[in-house]
Parts: sequence; C-alpha cells; structure tokens
Amino acid sequence: MSTLWSTLGPALLPAFWMTIKLTVISGLGALVLGIVLTAMRVSPVAILRFLAGFYINTIRNTPLTLVVLFCSFGLFQNLGLALADRQSPTFLVDNNVRLAILGFILYTSAFVAESLRSGINTVDFGQAEAARSLGLSFAQTFRHVVFPQAFRAAIVPLSNTLIALTKNTTIASAIGVAEASLLMKSTIEMNANMLFVIFGIFALGFIILTLPTGLLLGALSRRWAVKK
Repeated sequence: MSTLWSTLGPALLPAFWMTIKLTVISGLGALVLGIVLTAMRVSPVAILRFLAGFYINTIRNTPLTLVVLFCSFGLFQNLGLALADRQSPTFLVDNNVRLAILGFILYTSAFVAESLRSGINTVDFGQAEAARSLGLSFAQTFRHVVFPQAFRAAIVPLSNTLIALTKNTTIASAIGVAEASLLMKSTIEMNANMLFVIFGIFALGFIILTLPTGLLLGALSRRWAVKK
C-alpha cells in the first residue's frame, strides 16, 4: 500500500484538478452555446430552427469519443487547427487539453439546449404572447421573459448534464490528456494486484466531485422554482 501511495499520491490531486478544469471550462462553454442553440430552436426563422435541430439531433446520437477524436485527428492533424502556440514547449499538452474542451463543448451543448428547451415548455405561452403584444421583439421576449423562467425550471436537468460532463471528461484520456482516468489506467498497469483499491480511490474522487454538485443544484432548483 505504501508503494502504491508513493506513486499515486503526488499525481492524484493534479489529475483531479485537470478533471475539474475540464468540467468547469467545458460546462461554461456548453452553456453559452446551448443558449444560442435553444434560441435558434425556438426562433421564428425556419432555417435557424432546422440548423439547430439538425445539430442537436446529430450530436446527441454521436458517441462522445468520436467527437473528441474528430477534434484531435480531424481538426488538428488533418486540417491543421491548433489551439495553442506551436512554439511553446508545452504545445502538445496545451493543444490536446483545448481540443478536448472543444469536443466536450460541442457535445454537451446539445444536451444543454434540450434541457433548456424542456424548461421553455414549462413557461406559459400566454406570457410570450403578452410580451409580443407589448411590442417586444423575439430576442427581447426570449431574453427578458421566456429564458429566465426556462432556466430556473431547467436547473435539475442541467445539473444532471453537468454531472454527466464530469464523468465524460474521462474520454479526454483518449487523446492523451492527463486527467484522473488516465492516471488510473497507468496506476493499474503498475499495480495490478491493487486493482480494487485503485478503483475505490478514483470512484471516491468522482463521488466527491459530483455529489455536492447535485445537492447544491438541487437546492437551487427548489429555491428558484417558478411558482405556479
């Protein structure tokens, strides 16, 4: 056990810190893109509705691994898209991390958009009609009337999406990002006799990350619930 901890201990916190960074940055990016997709999905412009619907349905039915690998092999290796300074000594590490974040944003935003659209369905249609009768444009109605209520109603599904994103960050190891699951794999290779202990350590780490998130957002959902 001491041998295991001597190799695992110093790398454990940095690995989970990378998981946290992937989750937070990807979550914020996915929220922004998801809001845009939601606005397009409920837009009165038919082509915007079609594009948003096509994107959401395509991404939701595509494995996340393929999305992340597409960002790495398709965008970077084939098309030459680099998201870091090529002259930097940490170019490959930084670029892989940012490509992974891009993949998570593209993937998770589709689920964020569907969560927000479910929240929009809880908003009384008469409120949007009243806003339009007062002369508000679609953008003003969406921003000031519909979206605030939809967001409050969608906190629970959004929290589920965030928890799923936290666990989905393990896919980043497929392109060499040094997050928790990559450390777990390398630790198991060197300490195969401690398999269940290693699994337990990393499972506990993910529980510590996800359980408070669910409890906090659940409490916010109850506090911010739209009164009917």
